[in-house]
Amino acid sequence: MSRFRHEQYCAAIVEQTELLRSRIEGADLTVDVPSCPGWNVGQLLRHLGGAQRWAEEVVRTRAAGPVPDAHFRDLSAYTHEDPAVVGPWLVEGAERLARTLREAGPDAPLWTPVPDGTPAFYARRFTHETAVHRADATLALGAEYTLDEAVAADAMDEWMELGSLPFHFEVHPWMRELLGEGRTIQLIASDGQLENGSAWLVDLTGETISWRRAHEKAAVTVRGPLTELLLAVYRRRPVPGERLDVLGDAKLLDFWLERVSFG
Repeated sequence: MSRFRHEQYCAAIVEQTELLRSRIEGADLTVDVPSCPGWNVGQLLRHLGGAQRWAEEVVRTRAAGPVPDAHFRDLSAYTHEDPAVVGPWLVEGAERLARTLREAGPDAPLWTPVPDGTPAFYARRFTHETAVHRADATLALGAEYTLDEAVAADAMDEWMELGSLPFHFEVHPWMRELLGEGRTIQLIASDGQLENGSAWLVDLTGETISWRRAHEKAAVTVRGPLTELLLAVYRRRPVPGERLDVLGDAKLLDFWLERVSFG
């Protein structure tokens, strides 16, 4: 269940994009992005802006199926971007997406890449898509990345929800290999004051992947700042790492992150 109202997500998409634009002012956008191999910062920005425009088209047209996405997949034309050009372009696309999402409302039926789609999916997904790609650019440019605690916690919830959808077993049968006796994973945020708890428990012991907000004994536990935990599940930070401690079955953790990886 999402933490924010539809309008809050719409506003957050623009806010995260504005924060990204401010970070790239005067920056060298030809710097490689280690967390997105094969892209430099300029290409990353064109990917994000293109994806936001793609989502806007899906919502605006109430698409019943996927719309073309080659414009943000093939980034070969964007190797030498100018911050003064790409920054305003990025914000304009975010504002357009937010406006279209507001006009559609959260419940209109349309296609999404997961079952039971509505504009609410895109509002939440692009809040976090933008926040994580802001991290990619920020870290590539050698700056410190921070994220609002409530956004980070909701992004973690969403990652857990998407990663445990039953339809994954139909599309990727090899994900069933994650399941097994005693396979539990605990992620504990060491900072902040989260209203509904600061720990996530992934349970792989049943017939499907499940998760819950809980402090429980687990086969492996990862502990660190909330934003660092989020970056870790998105494979933006190594675990263990400078800010993340691992106790228990590290191989299980690696296996889970590999098989559920997306974004």
